[in-house]
Amino acid sequence: MTNTPSASGTGTYVHLGDGRPAVRFTRTYPHPIERVWRFVTEPAELVHWFPSRVEVDLRPGGEMRFSFDPNTPDSVGRVLALDPPRHLSFVWDADELHFDLEPAGSGGTRFTLTNVLAEDDTAARNAAGWQVCLDALDAAANGEHRDGPHAGPTGDWKGYYDAYVAQGVPSGAHIPGVDDVQ
Repeated sequence: MTNTPSASGTGTYVHLGDGRPAVRFTRTYPHPIERVWRFVTEPAELVHWFPSRVEVDLRPGGEMRFSFDPNTPDSVGRVLALDPPRHLSFVWDADELHFDLEPAGSGGTRFTLTNVLAEDDTAARNAAGWQVCLDALDAAANGEHRDGPHAGPTGDWKGYYDAYVAQGVPSGAHIPGVDDVQ
């Protein structure tokens, strides 16, 4: 596995053991694993940080519906694997998302998000997007409430994207909501 850290220090570009490209983020929260599990599985919690509204049939093979992202069309995915409260993976468009939770010291939880990419050139774009989303999750975990990642400071995405590109993270993919503006 190869690693390329971002200039902001939170996302890493990796090649998994099977050669697939991915971006990975790890955060530690001062909450028990069951609480963090709710952050990543309950629609009422996901609304505060995930880039789309989510309806989920939380079982292997279950359908996931993604809607209301201002930059992408509604879509349907499916749950690939589920091991409550430690692992959830699912297909979203052509990518896979893996959420892994493990106990951390003092009753906290280490949360790892891995976005397995269908296309290598989406790495910088997706990493910047997840950075914004995880900033919103960090706020939610600290008791701050936002109306999702799109409600926060929108200028952050471009700075994160530029930092990932400067670090050599593959880029060049279409950027919804940016490349679409005439």
